[in-house]
Amino acid sequence: MALPRAAREVLSLRALNRATLARQLLLERRKLSVVQAVERLAGLQAQAPNPPYIGLWSRLEGFGRDQLTEAMRKRRIVRLSTLRSTLHLMTAADALAWRPLLEPVHQRGLLGNHKRALDGLDRAAVVAAGKALLGERPRTGTELGQALALQWQGREPASLAALIRNNLPLAHLPPAGSWNSHQNAVLQPLGDWLADTGEPPPAPATQDDLLLRYLAAFGPATLADAGAWSGLTGWKAVAERLRPQLRVFAGAQGEELFDLPRAPRPDPDTPAPPRLVAEWDNLLLAHADRTRVLSEAHKPRVFTANGIVRGTVLLDGFVAGTWKVERDKRAATVALEPFTRWSKAERLGVEEEALRLLAFASDGEGESHAVRLP
Repeated sequence: MALPRAAREVLSLRALNRATLARQLLLERRKLSVVQAVERLAGLQAQAPNPPYIGLWSRLEGFGRDQLTEAMRKRRIVRLSTLRSTLHLMTAADALAWRPLLEPVHQRGLLGNHKRALDGLDRAAVVAAGKALLGERPRTGTELGQALALQWQGREPASLAALIRNNLPLAHLPPAGSWNSHQNAVLQPLGDWLADTGEPPPAPATQDDLLLRYLAAFGPATLADAGAWSGLTGWKAVAERLRPQLRVFAGAQGEELFDLPRAPRPDPDTPAPPRLVAEWDNLLLAHADRTRVLSEAHKPRVFTANGIVRGTVLLDGFVAGTWKVERDKRAATVALEPFTRWSKAERLGVEEEALRLLAFASDGEGESHAVRLP
């Protein structure tokens, strides 16, 4: 029997913060393989190549760039459009199981951006033709659109390619998505890319499965948070089915916070070390209410008008500034922008972490490293 709202344990902002950091491996670096970490984190947003590497560096002990590159090359980690119709790195099993469930998200994204260009088109015929073209050989999106435009003359090639990308799960083949790789991705149907890995295909995920995985990686959370993370709707019915096996807390405003009964919820006073969090990190994108890590007052300095989500500095578990790497010939500098006055100890902790990041991201021997504060 569900507890009345007034009888539920109330979780403070710091309690939510520490629980989220624990799930996201940001309270301490962990000894996990790349595949274990990406599965635990429920994927890494990956529209730019380098942030997932930095995201894993900030979370894993002894992580090297070659570990992720090799996992992608061996098809254990796949880059494709999934949550929020956005590019992510996923484990091969999660990519196969989750992508069919996220079909409505991709259809909404397609119609939002290309509806007028696709009006009156026999979309099923275009999708069949696109599938046949990709069955012949992997192609870039540009090549795919141009080939389809030969048959559907007068149609915008980019919109024809988008129709295929949003109706077929397509893997971005390495080296696309690997460190410093900015070439156009070569696309192949996900099932073809993973066909001969020797692993049995997983059962398709249900939305119930997805909520449990979301809470394991980002809980405690509201149903609105689950929607913001996934792009899916219909979470209320899912929560009612799963309610007997979930624990329900109250937030500071009385909102329902769902969680797994045995998931970690550290003491709110648990120390949180300084961390440099990658651009577009899901720590900042997986909740409708981001105040568990980011003050509303600081949001405009992190989320820019042109869609960039800046790299952030965590102090005591909360966003306290931004960072970026600037390069000039053989020098690399982490430029820090504090949002508040940092203590001497905090400044030294961030500077040490910044120098570790430069060592990780170094382009080669002889590169000098520095940290700059305003």
